[in-house]
This record gives sequence, structure tokens and C-alpha cells, in this order.
Amino acid sequence: MSGALDGLVIADFGRVLAGPYATMLLADFGAEVVKIERPGLGDDTRSWGPPWVDDQSSYFLGVNRNKKSVALDLSDPADLASARQLVERADVVVENFLPGTMDRLGLGYDAVRQLNSDIVYCSVTGFGGDNVLPGYDLLVQSVGGLMSITGPDPATPTKVGVAVVDIVTGLHAALGILAALRHRDRTGEGQRVEVNLLSSLLSALANQSSAYVGAGVVPEAMGNRHPSIAPYELFDTADRPLVLAVGNDRQFASLVEVLGAPELADDARFATNTARVEHRDELCKTITDALATNTADWWFDKLTAQRVPCGPLNNMADAFALAERLGLAAIVEIDDPRRERPARHVANPIRLSATPAEYRTAAPRLNENGADRLGVED
Repeated sequence: MSGALDGLVIADFGRVLAGPYATMLLADFGAEVVKIERPGLGDDTRSWGPPWVDDQSSYFLGVNRNKKSVALDLSDPADLASARQLVERADVVVENFLPGTMDRLGLGYDAVRQLNSDIVYCSVTGFGGDNVLPGYDLLVQSVGGLMSITGPDPATPTKVGVAVVDIVTGLHAALGILAALRHRDRTGEGQRVEVNLLSSLLSALANQSSAYVGAGVVPEAMGNRHPSIAPYELFDTADRPLVLAVGNDRQFASLVEVLGAPELADDARFATNTARVEHRDELCKTITDALATNTADWWFDKLTAQRVPCGPLNNMADAFALAERLGLAAIVEIDDPRRERPARHVANPIRLSATPAEYRTAAPRLNENGADRLGVED
């Protein structure tokens, strides 16, 4: 079966997470991605461990499947010439060097479009424009406001437990590339796509950034509570915590019915979401007292039967077990002739009915495709 992006060639100069995540998503749908890496060292994430899978970083393996690896020293004239040959025949270039680096190498957008007039050229930076501040996820979580609204209280700023800014930026990069390719299909014109970590985070902050931009409200950390919805947080039960995510009055009425306190649905303090937010502390004490009488799984069964959004606090193993029970096929296995057992990967979350994601190859060894130099078949 042909992939949705079969025939598309991507010259991938991306490193670490945002760029590689974007190109892996595109590779899953058939794009041929040639990953250019530093000789001897490769992508920074090749050395980011533990944990390791055999002798390879699980971090690197998780965002580089379906790609080819070619090691090129871009300070070497011969290797630089090879890189130019690749971008000359590519459909897309992705890079996330500091601004100005690709220009100095003669591989910037203006130079590349002289070689390849309809190129789609995606630059991923930390802070956009000519700003050369290094763009690491933790740094942007801090300066971009995310840490100020994450954690138990305003005095304890906390990072999110995954590099979420990089992931969101990678998604924006992939979307921008696809939009530019659609424009090229219609007009024959390539263009430059620019995304940066800070702008991606400010957009992804959604209701929190909108609260500031639209209403002048500077939000603060509230632990597991929501600034605009109640009850919408984590509650203790007889054994382990349970999340309640009650988004409307019908769900609230169903919740208190199951809790054995149906009169609360008509109580003026709790009858509307706005009232529930205003009287959150009183409401949460009542809910906590009720939930303490049984286990999280018991409440999960009772509440979901009445379509009340809730769920127990899962660890990673629990989360994948839940996905399996729901039939989501969240783990895929890829035959890897370099190893005794198949490589296990997290599945692409996008489901296409006619051209689904394909898992052709596990992440490449450094310079695995260097023998054919560009890693692209004629």
C-alpha cells in the first residue's frame, strides 16, 4: 500500500526533539527522510541515556524510526557538496540550527531555493527571527510561562514531565510543512516555514494565554485544579487518586447522584459551573468525603457507567495497559535485522483509513546509509 506521502524526500538536518519528531511523523506516512548527522557523534540524543535499549538511547529510538542516517561534516567541502546535492533533489528541508548557521554554510533558504526553486524549507528555532538564544525545552517552559502555572502552588514552579514544548513545536512544524506542500501542489511555488519554541508554547497555552491576552489575567499555579471549571481535579479515594473532569451541569448531576447526594445539583452554590468554581473548597470537601468510602476502580466503574468523565491515576505501564484494553494498538513492533528481537515503538496516533502509517524500519545506526552517501535512491 502506498503511503500518503510516498515520493516525498526530506533532507533532515534536525537534532534532538522538535525537528526529529516532525520528520518522523511525516516518515510514518511514506516520506523518505534522510537524517544528516555529525560524524562520530550523531544527533545529541544518541548519548541521552539511561534508559538504553541494548546499546542505544531509548530517547533517540523513539523519534527517529523510518529514517536513513548519513554522517556529513558540513565544515568539509566534499561533505558540504554532498549535502547540497541532497537539498537540490529534496522536496523539503528541515533544520533547527541557531539562526544564521545554515546561511554561513551556504544551505540557508535563499541559497537552497537557487538550487531548488520549489523547495519547502522549514526552520525550527528557539525564539524566532535572528535571536540566537539556545532553545532548550526546559528553558522555554521557564521563560514562556508554563512553569509559572504548573506545580502545587505559585511558590513551587514545576516543569511538565516531558519536553512538551518540543513536541508541540514539532507538530506545528509538520502542519506548516504540509500546508506549504499543499500550496506547492496548487501553484508550483515553494516557501519558507518558520516555527519557534516560544511562539508554539504561547499558542499551546490556549485558555491560559487567552486569559492574559483577552482579559488581562495573569494565571498562577493551582496544582491539579482548573481556573475555570469545577470539579476538575484529582481526588483521594480509599486506595489511590481519581480524576474527576466534570465539564457541564448534566455531568455534575450524574456525579452527585452516584455519590448519593443528588440534592447538590439543585444547591445554589453548585447548580452552575460558575457557582461551583466560586464555592470550590466546599464542593471538593464534600466530594472527597464521599470518594473516601470506596476504591478508585470501584468509583471509575460506577461513574463511567453514568457518563461522568473520570479515571484513576495511572503510571506509564497502567496507561499502555488501558490503551490495549481499549483496542488502540499503542505499541507497534518493527522487525530489525540488527537485533535478536523486534524493535518496540509507540504507534503514530494519527489514523488514516486509506493510507495508514507504516513502520518500515527502526531508528538507524549512525551513518547506516552512508555507503550510498545521500541515502536516497534514484
